[in-house]
Amino acid sequence: MTPDKVCFDFIKSREGLQLKAYKDSAGIWTIGYGSIHYEDGSPVKRGDAITQQRADKLLEDEIVLKSLKVDAAVRPAKLTQNQFNALVSFAYNVGTGALLSSTLLKKVKANKNDPTIKDAFLVWNKAHVDGKLVAVAGLTNRRKAEAELYFTA
Repeated sequence: MTPDKVCFDFIKSREGLQLKAYKDSAGIWTIGYGSIHYEDGSPVKRGDAITQQRADKLLEDEIVLKSLKVDAAVRPAKLTQNQFNALVSFAYNVGTGALLSSTLLKKVKANKNDPTIKDAFLVWNKAHVDGKLVAVAGLTNRRKAEAELYFTA
């Protein structure tokens, strides 16, 4: 499967756009639409600035990469486009490693229509803040939106 316009727009709307580097809720230097690395793998750092075009390219490259990994991870499940989009958004935000080891993925592979998948999304609403794992309102809202997208026909 491949991400569609809904996927790109969904991620853009949840990430927001910042052309100057900032620290995210977990204290990680971030730029563009939530990018923490550049095309060459180098990390975003304080003082960095990019153009709108570069932000769009970083987003596209990362979504394509994540979608390939999500597509491979969900097999043999046959997902709807919105189920796939929601999982790509999740992987974009938390990383594919987290998706691969998650109960969320196990539930999707066992029964893609299991209503408890919604709860499995919501588990991932925390970030390390000052050395402690705490629920973050923005992540809670994003996980709810991803779960809604997942179950939208």
